[in-house]
Amino acid sequence: MATEQQEHLKIQQLRQQNADEIETIAGREKEKLEGWIPSLASEAEVREALEKAFDYRGDVTITLKNGEKVEGYLFDRRSGASLADSFVRVIPTNAKTKVNVSYADIAALAFTGRDTAAGKTFEAWVKKYWEKKAAGEKNIQIEPEKLE
Repeated sequence: MATEQQEHLKIQQLRQQNADEIETIAGREKEKLEGWIPSLASEAEVREALEKAFDYRGDVTITLKNGEKVEGYLFDRRSGASLADSFVRVIPTNAKTKVNVSYADIAALAFTGRDTAAGKTFEAWVKKYWEKKAAGEKNIQIEPEKLE
């Protein structure tokens, strides 16, 4: 019963918070992966690096054990019981066909593309907004980044 009352009290406190305070609560820090070449010495390191590659918003270069390279955007992964049962799916930069790559076939991984999400936090937008407002700009709005 005490747990239920504590939960109710927490909910009441959250409701009383100012909306501005809630909007400016710091988010989690994003790890800088652009340019990183992880060690893939163990199965755990392979799995961890590919999870980070899945969250990365830029291209990666996968070097296969046969020497072939696959460069592109890693958009999906399937984790199985072993490396041979696990694979990633990549949209290559130089082809239209999606490629499946087994974890067991990966010799190296590099975060080679620009992280398109870097610096795109809400906090960064708010900072730019206030800078523009202080400079006297009107009709300030979010603008999409120009594609290269």
